[in-house]
Amino acid sequence: MSAKKEPSVWQGFKAFLMRGNVVDLAVAVVIGAAFTNIVNAVVKGIISPLVGAVGTQNLDHYSSCLKAPCKVAPDGTVEGVQLLWGSVLGATLTFVITAAVVYFLMVLPMAKYLARQAARRAAREGTKEVLEVTELELLKEIRDALVAQRGSGHDER
Repeated sequence: MSAKKEPSVWQGFKAFLMRGNVVDLAVAVVIGAAFTNIVNAVVKGIISPLVGAVGTQNLDHYSSCLKAPCKVAPDGTVEGVQLLWGSVLGATLTFVITAAVVYFLMVLPMAKYLARQAARRAAREGTKEVLEVTELELLKEIRDALVAQRGSGHDER
């Protein structure tokens, strides 16, 4: 009885690393980390000042007191229960801006590019089919002309 040797853990890990998905994922993580800095700069430099025109520039200062007294003691401890909804609002704005930039600058142009490529490919394949049909029809016409020519005055043996 021949026992089939199972691949080692190292061989499996090596095969996993060699697949293209891992490299694509690594590139996406690095670009995402760099992109986060851009989004944070936009929020800090543009969005926060716009919000600051109405209220405070730092959204973390927006809060509500759930259980009084909501204050910071001189030793740094917080008294009461404070809801920091401004922090949640800031994170939500950052997420929405990130999603919008990714969609409009990356996803939408890539989708349009891929649609154009598919249309070109379909047009090329459609042209091939038309050429093949035209060539086939032309060959049939030539054959029919030769048969007709052979039948008109030439004796078939």
